[in-house]
Amino acid sequence: MADINTALAESRTAVEQMLAAAERTGARWAAPPAPGKWSPSQIVEHVARVYEESAHAAGGQPTKFPAFPAIVRPLVRKVFFDRTLRNGTFPKGKTNRALNPESGSTTPAEARARLEQAHAAFEQACRNCPNGRFSHGIFGTVSAADYATFQAMHTLHHTKQIAHS
Repeated sequence: MADINTALAESRTAVEQMLAAAERTGARWAAPPAPGKWSPSQIVEHVARVYEESAHAAGGQPTKFPAFPAIVRPLVRKVFFDRTLRNGTFPKGKTNRALNPESGSTTPAEARARLEQAHAAFEQACRNCPNGRFSHGIFGTVSAADYATFQAMHTLHHTKQIAHS
């Protein structure tokens, strides 16, 4: 299990890497690289939404994440969450409609403000978790530090998409 300060520093660094990649997109900022793919603007919006909903989850508030039956959560945690942490790579997958952006910020500067605000809320919620743990609707009980590491991996996964768009 990661230390919360180290894990949150990793997620902040991942956010900065994403924003740096976003700022290098130039004219590609709002253009999807192919039909059915997200533009860099949409990718940053998706990650901002995930950090916002993750802050809600860590804070014990309702989220837009799906809620799996409690009996299934330990299995999903083991197969998806724990494996992702162990392997150090985020797998390809689909998101739910609430986290699937139709559009994003009009400029990388607006996206920076949006993503930094979402990450700040996430960081605060993780730091405020009782005993450093919280119940997630998909994974069950997780440590805030492990979840911050997981979100850093998620951010870096999408940063690669921006860099290759």
